[in-house]
Amino acid sequence: MRAALLALALATPAAAAPCGGDFGGFLTQMEAEAVAAGVPADAAAAFFKGARQDPKVLKADRSQGVFRKTFLDFSQSLISKGRLSTARAKSESLNDIFTRAETEYGVSRGILLAFWAFETDFGQVQGDFNTRNALLTLAHDCRRPELFQPQVLAAAQLHAMNDFPLDTTGAWAGEIGMVQMLPKDILERGVDGDGDGLILLKTSQADAILSGARMLQHHGWRAGEPWLAEISLPETFDWSLTGLDTEKSTEDWQELGVTPRNGPLTPGLAASILLPQGRNGPAFLAYPNYRVLFEWNKSFVYVTTAAYFATRIEGAEPYAAGNPDPALSGDDMTALQEKLAGLGHDVGKIDGILGAGTRAAVQREQVRLGLPADGWPTRALLDAL
Repeated sequence: MRAALLALALATPAAAAPCGGDFGGFLTQMEAEAVAAGVPADAAAAFFKGARQDPKVLKADRSQGVFRKTFLDFSQSLISKGRLSTARAKSESLNDIFTRAETEYGVSRGILLAFWAFETDFGQVQGDFNTRNALLTLAHDCRRPELFQPQVLAAAQLHAMNDFPLDTTGAWAGEIGMVQMLPKDILERGVDGDGDGLILLKTSQADAILSGARMLQHHGWRAGEPWLAEISLPETFDWSLTGLDTEKSTEDWQELGVTPRNGPLTPGLAASILLPQGRNGPAFLAYPNYRVLFEWNKSFVYVTTAAYFATRIEGAEPYAAGNPDPALSGDDMTALQEKLAGLGHDVGKIDGILGAGTRAAVQREQVRLGLPADGWPTRALLDAL
């Protein structure tokens, strides 16, 4: 049963039920989609029976204020001595599992521990939203149905395999378990780490850790390579070279005055310079593995904080916080995005959040205006525009 359903899941195109409209009609169409995808009719009927919309899910989807925090604020709120101590203790007590993750999938324990810590506080806070209802609510909503309808089908397939009880709970966006993976990722890359014949990321540490490692390997994680290293930069540095759009070898960066703060840089790798809060804040060299982490979470601040915490777990010193220019308020950031869009820049959704598109546009305007082009939006830039 498991192998047959998995084969069908990999071969079946994404669902395309119309979003919006009558929810009962939507459930009927999604049930038909599930049967067409190979879920036995009785299992599909059981999965969709009694499902309901959850207005709290839509409220959470519309109010993701955490992404407005700066890197320093966000990292200092998530990283504490206690959490660092717990991570290192988990590394020791679960050494066999983390060694398997490193040996079989090439993924560093620091990264897995960082995401485990941030996603669920090492499994203690996994979310109390009914996962089936959350997924169906988001699949029916017209904001991102193309993302969530396939997740509904995957959850139905997991249910048919006895890996998804209908009372499964998790995050509001449908992520499940200690490392918060979506059903499709669990279906396609879940690992039965404890050998009990099931993949249960809510209750099995081995299943959760090894499934997370396999997912990162699938997305291109390169074994034995670093992901992030804190650096120092000369005051005369060409700030327009910073940001994820520019890559150079570590040797080339060192010739330009880049120096490491924690041990030597890894030779022979392409890397980019990250300035999460501009030239007066912390500076990092981001290696190819850093980019893979965006497959886990799309937020620049979240990913950079997790990557940095992973280096701390593995022995790096705390970052040099510096004295960055004050962040713009949410209203000012929105005004800046509107000005940038008016100048022809693609900043994505105008939402007051400093995303990749806004950072790139800020840097281009800083170059045009003769300002230090570090990609950090300041009051001086807003006034100049």
